[in-house]
Order: sequence, then C-alpha cells, then structure tokens
Amino acid sequence: MTRAVDRPPSIEVKPIPETDPSAGITAGDVTALWAEQQFTALEVTDPPEYGSPAWIRLRAEDPRRAAAIIEAAEHWRRHVQREHWLDKLLTDDPERWFHVVTQDADGYARTIAASLARRPTNEELAGRRQPVPVREVRATPGWPPIAIPGRPGWWWHCIDGRQVDLPHNRVSGQERTS
Repeated sequence: MTRAVDRPPSIEVKPIPETDPSAGITAGDVTALWAEQQFTALEVTDPPEYGSPAWIRLRAEDPRRAAAIIEAAEHWRRHVQREHWLDKLLTDDPERWFHVVTQDADGYARTIAASLARRPTNEELAGRRQPVPVREVRATPGWPPIAIPGRPGWWWHCIDGRQVDLPHNRVSGQERTS
C-alpha cells in the first residue's frame, strides 16, 4: 500500500527534460549540481584519487571514499560530454572543430616560435653535413714552414713568394721579410 506524500503548496515538482533550450538547463547541469551538493555534504576537501592505493586503503564508510567516486564520475561525465560535443562539432562545423582541438597547440606554438625560428632547417643541416672541398695546403708568407705530407723531414717554405721544398723547418731571413 502506497501512501501519498503531502508536499507544501510552494514546491512544484517538474520532470527534468534531457535538454530545456529555453532555460539553457541540461541534464548534465543538474547532474553537476547534484555531484557538487553531495561533495559539499560529505565535507571532504581533498579526497584521494579514485582507484589509487590511498583510496583502496579507505574503509567503506569513510566519506572520502564516496567523495572520490563522485568526483571521478563527474570528471568522466564531463569528458564524455566534451567528446560528444566535439564529435557533433566535427560533423556540423569542421573548421570550428579544428580551431577548438588545436587551440592549446596554437598557444604553445606561440610560446616556442622564437626559439624554433632560430633553429636551422633540414636543408641547412643537410648542407652542413656535406663534405667541405679540400683546400690545398700552401706555404704562406709570414707563416712558419709546413711539413710536407708523405715526405718526412721535408718542409714547404715560402721564399720570394714561391713555395720551396727544403729538408728543414728553419726560417731564413728571406722568409721572414716576405
């Protein structure tokens, strides 16, 4: 046998629609308010993460356990709601979808743009890896003699502007003045 519950005349109970566009209230809004109210009623300020070792160690009647479950459920609801919204946005307005999903990346790119601009391009790096043409070694006026590769004990000297092979590395007076 059911008993009728007397309600004060000021309270009017209405069913909550999936979405009420005129009021801008959705079932998700009502769920979020309920979760917030439950969390507040439990008087928990910092519950452990749901499923973490700290959460597992809590006793079943500990309010932090329930608060962590409510918090995890609300995070998941918001995540799923955003994913559904993004899927709908992709179908309805792909340009706006692209803007939304790349917004964080665009902001990050602006912060690193200056350092990226200073980095060499792939073409520049490939150019640096190319072998440098061999430079012929020559005796130069005003510089000491150069050992001749492949001829131990012989040295290139610059005397009167000409390269001369000599069997020593002593600098003569002519080399110093040239």
